Amino acid sequence: MELAEVLADFELADFADAFAFESFNEMQREALPGLLGTDGNVVASAPTASGKTALAELAICKTLAEGGTALFVAPLRALTNEKEADWERFEDLGYSVYVVTGERDLNPRRARRADILVMTPEKTDSATRKHDSRRYDFITDVDVCVIDEVHLLDSDRRGSVLEVTISRLRRLCDPRVVALSATMPNIDDVAAWLDAPAETTFEFDDEYRPVDLHADVRTYTHGENSFADKYRRLYRAMDLAEPHIDDGGQALVFVSSRQDTVQAAKKARDEIAERDLDMGARGDYDYHNETQQLENDTLRKSALDGVGFHHAGLSKNDKDLVEEWFRQGQIQLLFSTSTLAWGVNLPARCVVIRDTKYHDPLEGEVDMSPLDVLQMLGRAGRPGYDDVGYGWIVCDRSDADMYRKLLRDGKEIESQLADDLDSHLNAEIAMGTINDLDDVMGWLETTFYYQRAQSAPVQYDFESLRERVRETLSELVEAGFVETDELGVDPTPLGTLASKYYLRLDTAGRFHTVATAAEQDVDAVLEAVATAEEFDSVTARQAERDAISAVLSGKSYSDDIEAGQRKVLAILHSSMTGSTPADLTSDAWVIRQNAVRLISALGAFCERFAGPQAANLVQRVEARLENGVSEGAVGLTAIDGIGSGRASKLASEEITTPGEVIAAGVDGLVAAGLSEGVAERVIESAGELPTIEIEWGEFPESIARGENEMCEVTIRTVAGNAAVGVRVTVNGVEMTADETYLSDELAVPVGVFGGDESPLEYAIEVCFPELPLLPVRDSRTVDVE
Repeated sequence: MELAEVLADFELADFADAFAFESFNEMQREALPGLLGTDGNVVASAPTASGKTALAELAICKTLAEGGTALFVAPLRALTNEKEADWERFEDLGYSVYVVTGERDLNPRRARRADILVMTPEKTDSATRKHDSRRYDFITDVDVCVIDEVHLLDSDRRGSVLEVTISRLRRLCDPRVVALSATMPNIDDVAAWLDAPAETTFEFDDEYRPVDLHADVRTYTHGENSFADKYRRLYRAMDLAEPHIDDGGQALVFVSSRQDTVQAAKKARDEIAERDLDMGARGDYDYHNETQQLENDTLRKSALDGVGFHHAGLSKNDKDLVEEWFRQGQIQLLFSTSTLAWGVNLPARCVVIRDTKYHDPLEGEVDMSPLDVLQMLGRAGRPGYDDVGYGWIVCDRSDADMYRKLLRDGKEIESQLADDLDSHLNAEIAMGTINDLDDVMGWLETTFYYQRAQSAPVQYDFESLRERVRETLSELVEAGFVETDELGVDPTPLGTLASKYYLRLDTAGRFHTVATAAEQDVDAVLEAVATAEEFDSVTARQAERDAISAVLSGKSYSDDIEAGQRKVLAILHSSMTGSTPADLTSDAWVIRQNAVRLISALGAFCERFAGPQAANLVQRVEARLENGVSEGAVGLTAIDGIGSGRASKLASEEITTPGEVIAAGVDGLVAAGLSEGVAERVIESAGELPTIEIEWGEFPESIARGENEMCEVTIRTVAGNAAVGVRVTVNGVEMTADETYLSDELAVPVGVFGGDESPLEYAIEVCFPELPLLPVRDSRTVDVE
């Protein structure tokens, strides 16, 4: 069926150039009438590599032709970037594509004007939570929502995010929903949840695979050493891949981590030489020259032997080249992480899953999800080249039956909402979409959780479902996240902050406790973050424990802190000085990124419940964690153009504040190691930050006992403006505290009283709740005579 002819029939002829092929396959032809001829919601389940992406693009074309806006929800952030590149075809037709992810600065104007939005479930969740703000109002103008890989619903943690986000989006603007999935046994549950009628619910079985799949399990002998086990599994994978490579085919081997892709490729090259496999293209002069384009030295050497590796940490250039050479056959053996299974259409005759377990910095050793396993195996078989694809799972004997059952029966999609029901219910109440108990039950009925419970009432205890939700609501009230009265249900400030910062509720409760404590210090901040529930599964490996003890030596923390929490603490402490021990670096980046988000949330709790001094303390901890600088240099990180290196360089020259940067001038900064151009920009940026002067005026040096005198102290900024907290203390006891925005000067009344105590130290402290600047403090001593 010719593409141009079909599109013309549905008045979409102008979109012919948006497709990279000229005719539809059998699966696509069967879906066309329901997809293009109706406006009903669509659920399509089909094998990997059967052409589901075209269904997404057809749904988008229909919406664009009608003047609407499309939202494409991709399962991984890496895939949003790939869609942006791939859909330049739409840009060429005059339609704008805009990617919205957490790693990019949002341009609300561009988002509002976009014809196609590309987002992850997490970013869509964030946008829908803030839909009534000017920044995110674009999310309510969506006319079609395409969910790529809707079986992500079954994923731990991420599944519940996708579920509540789609339910919320449907309540906000009721777009047409087109949900695409790999083969799943219970497609009817997803269709019922999304109200997709029978004529637009498509279940395409393995007959629609372009290449038949032979999948099976192979075991290996498990040893005492996990490192040696990786090589045992690698040799097993090589045994399975060798006959296909020898026959001119290609093999794709999935391993658990980025580092493993590199190490496995290195070892495989030695093994190929040992087995005398005819691989590589070292004699191909043109290919040899092409490999010089690779930025990764190890990959360049490996590619010449016909072996490659692929992971999200490679540059786009290197990933693109590896994919191209694999398709062309120059790379015959490719090692990859699971990311490739969800993204690029890169089939191989033979697929081997070497690792069924992986180390997660936040969860420890975990099993690869069944969804990932099936996605990977679905890459086996090259359309147009192979009649059969071969997929193998290499696992320990104890897991073999579990994986054989997965291959035989598939994996039903389950709701994961039950595990996070309290936080998601709190979020809906915080947004104002739930106002009373009837709304609570109405919300429940919009979830996949409710639909799945109807289909499997015993498994989900359907009869008790409503009561469970009522109990969850009561628990939220008891914990202080929600208030109820005869008028309805309302969020508390605690519940609003927990929702705004996506905190698990136990963590929000802990942060509230820290923020409302009499005093806060750096150790309390770090302990609150390290013991957050978000880190509850972090484990400390035996090899890491000496490094952890060395970092924490001399520091006192609660006796009940577990080994994994101590590891987080050690990483946070060492990160603040840029001195993370080598034994802790493998998990440090992930833990640090999550910790920065949590510390930012704790800062908001302190600002709301404690005041500007506590908020400023957390700002400084966050800046030190991000930049790895000393306490004395942390204020420099507030200046645009100064990161950890420049901050440390300036601090070594005793330049530690924005005011001192300005005073040093260009010559002083150049002498400290900055270039002249950088110095000029840094001084300009420093001028936008506050430089505080405290003028005591006619403040007395002494006062008679029993007398009192009202004085006025002037606080002035001679550079930029900022929100400030001003505190007046006498001998360490707070007399007054105030918050204001300082743009010029502020008169602070200070009462001097001649009491029994002498001398009296009057101190003025100015802190910055929104900036990581050190507080400015000055004092005067008054004798009582």
